[in-house]
Amino acid sequence: MAEQERMLEAILFATSEPITLRDIAARLPHGCDPAEAMVYLRKRYEGRGVQVVKVDDAYAMRTAADLGYLMQKETVEVRKLSRAAIETLAIIAYHQPATRAEIEEIRGVSVSRGTLDQLLELEWIRFGRRKMTPGRPVTFVVTQEFLAHFGLETPRDLPGLKELRSAGLLESRPAFGTIPMLDGEEDEEEATEGQSELFED
Repeated sequence: MAEQERMLEAILFATSEPITLRDIAARLPHGCDPAEAMVYLRKRYEGRGVQVVKVDDAYAMRTAADLGYLMQKETVEVRKLSRAAIETLAIIAYHQPATRAEIEEIRGVSVSRGTLDQLLELEWIRFGRRKMTPGRPVTFVVTQEFLAHFGLETPRDLPGLKELRSAGLLESRPAFGTIPMLDGEEDEEEATEGQSELFED
């Protein structure tokens, strides 16, 4: 197992993008168990300056979150998302796979091509499978880059209504009636304000 850990470590170190266990297994000698080796490897890196993190269904080596400031440049380009982009991103994150029509139905207004292009350019969303409905509309889903930016393993780790309220991102009144996953009925305007603060980090 120690040798398998070494091999996993070498693969993760040399890979620029997160890699799945399936892809790792294809590189390892026959009979290796990358899933078990990954458990031991992640434990060995706990508390270190570099950690092995899970991003969706893949793994990667990343600088420990509390040491990120050491990697910052002196000049940082700040690109604030528009309110429309923030709302669109939040809807896709909580409703994926979501079509453009579904996004517009939830927001109550049309979604401009520029808004989606901006999120695609940031690589926070990507095209998903076409929906099996008339017209076969394309869907949108969040990416590994989105999950990594917000420190999430999967979209299921997105904060729920209670977490948003406890963090002060939503008022104590009910919110976001059009998003069933948030489990409540509230005014869309108030909810999108909360989502805006969430995604401006």
